[in-house]
Amino acid sequence: MPTYRADMPISEVLASHPGAPAVFERHGLACAGCLGASIETLEAVAQMHEVSTEVLISELDALEHETTDEEER
Repeated sequence: MPTYRADMPISEVLASHPGAPAVFERHGLACAGCLGASIETLEAVAQMHEVSTEVLISELDALEHETTDEEER
């Protein structure tokens, strides 16, 4: 299970979980199609688009918990 960090490249975050693109989309971020995804960090994108880094990390972490809960059922 990845631990999401503010300094992670967006491309790494997107590749970490199939639900990750939807987290960005909910905040109006089209990171999945952005050329800068391989060099921009989660924190840089959040600041650039005035989105809370902590909220993004929290929502990404929640994806991992959802997957774990579904696997246990």
